[in-house]
Amino acid sequence: MPARQGPGEQTVRVVIRAVLFDFGNTLFAHAPLHEVIEIEATALGYPVAQDWARALAERVQHDAHTPQELALQRDLDARVWAERWPVLYAAGDDVVPGLGAAVYRSMHAAAEWVPYVDTVATLATLSALGIPVGIVSNTGWDVRTVFVQYDVARHVDVFVLSCEVGLVKPAAEIFRSACAALGADPAMTLMVGDDPVADAGAVRAGLVTLLVPPMLPGARNGVDAAQRIANVG
Repeated sequence: MPARQGPGEQTVRVVIRAVLFDFGNTLFAHAPLHEVIEIEATALGYPVAQDWARALAERVQHDAHTPQELALQRDLDARVWAERWPVLYAAGDDVVPGLGAAVYRSMHAAAEWVPYVDTVATLATLSALGIPVGIVSNTGWDVRTVFVQYDVARHVDVFVLSCEVGLVKPAAEIFRSACAALGADPAMTLMVGDDPVADAGAVRAGLVTLLVPPMLPGARNGVDAAQRIANVG
């Protein structure tokens, strides 16, 4: 079990009774955007240079995080999400007609999201141990389809998606809301994510928090540590 210790304090062992996971780059990963751009451009009959694809991917990411774009609050509204991402991805449509729509479809296709090596086994093990599992994600689309694709939705008790609950990480309240939905004490709940900003909100909510490195699809990213932590004691 994990330990908590403050300055001058004795170590306190914490028993984990529930586990929350982030979705993207924690349990599943998609091919990098620049690779998707290359693949979809070729499929449309307009092969592009890798440098061009990388530059477009960087532009999309930049434009997606401008103050004006963030003010639209994509993560809070599925309609806005579905309207804005095709526009952002379409920045290269003058060179590759239809690219934006094709990239959008790929990024939201369940089969294009690949579980990390230990994802399926970790979720199955936690389920077998009787430990409730929740997914907490900043997103504007229904990521449940990915879990269904890999037959692991049955191992998840609660999906807390920002566009459905009106809360966005790193707000502590979204983590508290997930714990409440599981009937879990935040102090006895483990949050596993990859973002040191967004997922660190779980610390403020009183959860034990584990960050794993964002890695390419199919890698071993250490998410299986969750089952070991939860199974101790």
